Amino acid sequence: MDKLTLKKLIIITLGMLMVFLLGMHLHQKTHFNKNVKINNIPVGGLTVQQAYNKVSNTKRKSKIYINKKLVYSGKSTDSGFKLSDKERFSKALHYQYTFFPSRKHENLLVEPADLDKSALNNIDSAIVARIHQLNIGRKAPRDAYAVYQNNKVSVIPAIDGTRYSEQGLCNIANKEFVNGTIHLTPKVITPLSANSKAVQDEKEHLSKLQNRSVVYQVQKTKYNFKASNVISKATYQHGKYHFETDNVKSKIANINNKQATLGKSFKFRTDSGKVISTSNQGTYGWKISSKQAGQTLSKALANNVKSVNAENDIYGKGYSHLGTGYSAVNNHGLGNTYVAVSLAKQHAWFYKNGKCVLSTDIVSGSDDANNRTPKGVWYIMYQQTPSVLRGTNDDGSKYSSPVQYWSPFTLSGCGFHDASWRHNWSKTAYKQTHGGSHGCINMHPENAGDGFHALTKGEPVIIY
Repeated sequence: MDKLTLKKLIIITLGMLMVFLLGMHLHQKTHFNKNVKINNIPVGGLTVQQAYNKVSNTKRKSKIYINKKLVYSGKSTDSGFKLSDKERFSKALHYQYTFFPSRKHENLLVEPADLDKSALNNIDSAIVARIHQLNIGRKAPRDAYAVYQNNKVSVIPAIDGTRYSEQGLCNIANKEFVNGTIHLTPKVITPLSANSKAVQDEKEHLSKLQNRSVVYQVQKTKYNFKASNVISKATYQHGKYHFETDNVKSKIANINNKQATLGKSFKFRTDSGKVISTSNQGTYGWKISSKQAGQTLSKALANNVKSVNAENDIYGKGYSHLGTGYSAVNNHGLGNTYVAVSLAKQHAWFYKNGKCVLSTDIVSGSDDANNRTPKGVWYIMYQQTPSVLRGTNDDGSKYSSPVQYWSPFTLSGCGFHDASWRHNWSKTAYKQTHGGSHGCINMHPENAGDGFHALTKGEPVIIY
């Protein structure tokens, strides 16, 4: 064969090859590869129009399997495809295109624009129920976590479990919903490891507590609390500290013994100048809650706040559980605004900012066990004008007495009020049979209004 003939043969061969490649390219550009499916429906060798016709005319029925067990079977429905969705098949063709024919098995997901996914709620419920069923008797894992204790930070290692995770399965069902039949394989939950970024972040935040302290101000006295004085145990998870504050109890107890007034006897100088100790049975006073103080102090430590006040951590008893008299730092915790009642003298003194604004005779409760005005330091619970007093007489009958001024100081119903019905205002009236009140401090109508306006809610009432 001469050179010219050989040259012609090569040109012809190359031309045929190019025609073949061009034809193959055109075919590949317009037909799906052999083992391609759309929504689990074989479309290998079909054009976009043919694939669209086949898939759109095939009814779809949702079937969900978990570990090969059918857990949900829905109703058969139309595919939901419209002519406007055909462009999505063109994109699927472009996505799977290869220059040379491919035998790769591939399932492409093509959703109609208006696919009805209302069945997903029932599918999700079925998945969750099945995973819960599979997890019966399986061991739960425990994530590794950092912990602050004894002013040290350590990491508690993870513990593996055998429980399955439902996380992600519902997302897969959502994504593959258009397939109709979906096979799901749950995975065992993997706990957070000690070396994970999350655990190291916990460790870092807890380590910040070690060198922190906060000043706790109780009235005019300041106390320094280190983290170890407050926190018995702390963890940091999901961006928040979680504290156990048993360590604070002993120090708060010492502060209460030194400064708190609730349930204690008060030193009080009477109008005659004599210093007495009041009964400790009253409700006036305050005390620091170690639980609330622990929360206040641990929060301050977490936020690196240098000083906090105890005023929001106090509690009391009686009508108000918020505590009374915290701001009163003089006169042994009673302050300079109060009312004092001498049962022996049947007299009351109303003080405002250290000045006696009213001095008046009164009639107290009868001197018997059922009606005696209780001694102690109480506080004005509230005030009403006018009001109606209701109760039970000694003989069991009910009474209802309108008054112009009413300022109660005990939960049992003792208070200051005018007594327009009273005729006996003598200093011995309370000792006479039925001569005293049911426990209240009766005031003459002429000065009851002055007494009412001299009082304020929360101020101490000293009965001695």
